[in-house]
Amino acid sequence: MVVTTLQSWPEPVVRVQSLSDSGINAIPECYVKPIYDRPSSLDLQSKEANIPLIDLANLDSDDPTLRKATMDLISAASHHWGFFQVINHGVSYRLMESTRRIWREFFHLPLHVKQAYANSPTTYEGYGSRLGVAKGAKLDWSDYFFLHFLPVSMRDVRKWPAQPLSCRELVGEYNEEVMKLCGRLMKVFSLNLGLEEDYLENAFGGEEIGASLRVNFYPKCPQPDLTLGISPHSDPGGFTILLPDDHVSGLQVRKDDAWVTVKPIPNAFIINLADQLQVISNAKYRSVEHRVVVNSNEERVSLAFFYNPRGDILIQPAERLITNEEPALYPPMTFNEYRTFIRLNGLHGKTQVESLKSPR
Repeated sequence: MVVTTLQSWPEPVVRVQSLSDSGINAIPECYVKPIYDRPSSLDLQSKEANIPLIDLANLDSDDPTLRKATMDLISAASHHWGFFQVINHGVSYRLMESTRRIWREFFHLPLHVKQAYANSPTTYEGYGSRLGVAKGAKLDWSDYFFLHFLPVSMRDVRKWPAQPLSCRELVGEYNEEVMKLCGRLMKVFSLNLGLEEDYLENAFGGEEIGASLRVNFYPKCPQPDLTLGISPHSDPGGFTILLPDDHVSGLQVRKDDAWVTVKPIPNAFIINLADQLQVISNAKYRSVEHRVVVNSNEERVSLAFFYNPRGDILIQPAERLITNEEPALYPPMTFNEYRTFIRLNGLHGKTQVESLKSPR
C-alpha cells in the first residue's frame, strides 16, 4: 500500500459540515475553485441525457440470448461511457437504504463523537475533510469517512464508527453483499473482452484484491456556483460501485466536451470503471473523468465502494488483446507505483491514465 510520510495535515482541519451549519453566507477562499473548474450551466448536456441503465436480471437467465443481450449492454456502456447504472443487481434494497441512513446519522452526531475517528494523511482511514497534503491547496466542499475492507489483514473494525450502534454490523454486511456484485461484474468484464471469466480477478490478485469504502457527506453550500463537492478526477483503481443519495443528484460525468448530471434511479447502483481496467483492456474500456456539484438547499450522502488490484501486482494490458495493429498502450506498473506516479506528478482527471500511454 502507498502511504505518505506526513503524519499530520499541513493546516488545521476544518469540518465542512461545521462551516455549513454556522450559517455563513460566503464560503472561505480555500474552497473557491478557479473559474475554469467551477460548475456552469453552460457545461451541461440536455436534461434528457443520462448514463445507461442496465437491468442485470437476465445475467442469470437460462436463455443464452438474454444473457448475451445484457452482457452486450454492459460492453457498450463500458466502452462508450465508462459509467452505467444497474438494477436487479442482487443486493437487498433494505440493506442499501439502512446503510445509507445510518451513515447519514453518523454525520449528524455531535462533532466530538466524530472527531474520535479523525484521520491523518498516513492512511486516510477514518473521518476526514481533505485529500492531499499540499499547503494552501484548494479544498472540496465535503467531509468523508474512509475505511478498509480487503485484504482482511488491513481491516480493523475498531476504526469503524461504533455509533450509531448498528453501524459496524451494517457496514460489514453491506460490504460483503457489494463484493458479491463486484465478483459478478468482473466475470462479465472479462468475458466481454474475450478472456476467461476469472482473468481479471486473477490479474487483480485473486483472493488478495483490495477493497475499501468511502462515505461522502456533502453539506449545503451557500455558494455552490463557486466550488465542487469533489474536483474532476478519474478513479485510479479497478472499478467503483456507488450508492448515490436517493433523492438529490450531484454526480456529473464527462461525456465528450460536456458534463452530464447523473439522475439516480431508485434502488440502483452506479458502476464507474477506473484506470486499471482501462490499462488491462488496453483502452477498450474507459475510465472517465467525473466530479460532484453541491447545492444550497439539500445535503447529500453517497457510498463509494472501491474494488482495486493488490498493491504489489503488475498491471498491464492483457496479452491476448495485444496485436501488431493494436500494440500495448501502457507499460507494466503495480497499483502502488501508479498511485505514487499520480501523487508525484500532481495528476488528476483524464490526464492520469492517459499520461501513461506509450508513443505509437
